[in-house]
Amino acid sequence: MRVLLVGGGGREHALALGLVGDPGVGGVIAAPGNPGIAAIAEVREVAAADPGAVAALAVEVQADLVVIGPEAPLVAGVADAVRAKGIAAFGPSAEAARLEGSKTFAKEIMTAAGVPTARAHTCTDAESTARALDEFGAPYVVKNDALAAGKGVVVTEDRDAALKHAQECGRVVVEEYLAGPEVSLFVVTDGEAALPLLPAQDFKRVGDGDSGPNTGGMGAYAPLPWAPPGLVDEVMRDVVHPTLAEMRRRGTPFAGLLYVGLALTAAGPRVIEFNARFGDPETQVVLALLETPLAGLLHAAATGTLAAHPPLRWRDGAAVTVVVAANGYPASPRTGDVITGADRAGIIHAGTRRAADGALLSAGGRVLCGTATGPDLAAARDAAYALVRGVELAGSHHRTDIAAAAVDGRIAVPD
Repeated sequence: MRVLLVGGGGREHALALGLVGDPGVGGVIAAPGNPGIAAIAEVREVAAADPGAVAALAVEVQADLVVIGPEAPLVAGVADAVRAKGIAAFGPSAEAARLEGSKTFAKEIMTAAGVPTARAHTCTDAESTARALDEFGAPYVVKNDALAAGKGVVVTEDRDAALKHAQECGRVVVEEYLAGPEVSLFVVTDGEAALPLLPAQDFKRVGDGDSGPNTGGMGAYAPLPWAPPGLVDEVMRDVVHPTLAEMRRRGTPFAGLLYVGLALTAAGPRVIEFNARFGDPETQVVLALLETPLAGLLHAAATGTLAAHPPLRWRDGAAVTVVVAANGYPASPRTGDVITGADRAGIIHAGTRRAADGALLSAGGRVLCGTATGPDLAAARDAAYALVRGVELAGSHHRTDIAAAAVDGRIAVPD
């Protein structure tokens, strides 16, 4: 099987590693890729969010499967364009990708499907936003209704800051705050059958102790030793299958990767958000533990044959990833700095590029991450931080507490 992988971030590097490691794959082409991906696969230039360009490239490289990593191409209709060429695509249609493309639409689906989630109001002006903030109270949760590259959410005790964010976004969803530890659950689906992957937890805030602004994610780990037994079964029953059924009822079935972001509250699991693709950096740890060949799994979802796929197999132990961010991230990341020490197994490239002389340079806010496995969470954590310590990038920063609370047994689900 020849696979075209669309995207060029850390998620796509992790996907490329999984695809290349599948014995059923005869070649992986990544577009546009990154220097880390270029070390293991062919890379081609493409405008990832241009449906026509991606579909044409899929035909040119004779792809049997196109795997679309980022959300923007999905919302733009890249999967539809690829399928129109008769090529299997892993990723939802543009209509189905509205589950991520519009927070308001996602709430409408959840309400219609009876999915447990936070109360919310969509607001388009200062007056309605102020009323919603006062109704729900602090901490204030304000989400950009449209795509914002993982940085459209503000959770704050500062009402003025919440109002300012809403004004900058234009159209927002204001929600009640959900108290409890957060969980990311990836579900591979062909629109009817659905297979959950291992739950993971990521770290959205830039600083230790969950301080500072939200980011695209500063690290993650899996599995979750503190997760209640039966959590995945409960989420599949109460969230995933009702959501898939509602999407089918509307004539826009969701096939691809449904990302369910959850808060485990005292009242039970509640959905924070849906995404229409693998999350970053959780993908790095979940796929590091997946023993089942990745391409075969994604191809089954893309071709409507997931019900016949064998049960997933997982490696023993745990995985941890720690993100190294550029100087100034997330407000104004500096790019163009030289990176050394990034040529080791376990280093996942996210925002990097090659200079004309071959030097590796920073090219984004989240530059790379150290991803490691181990027999237990503590060992995986130690190995991930050892990788990060070997990277040199002027002015870079990373959190020092990824998975620490889980290792120390300090995470509790509210009763």
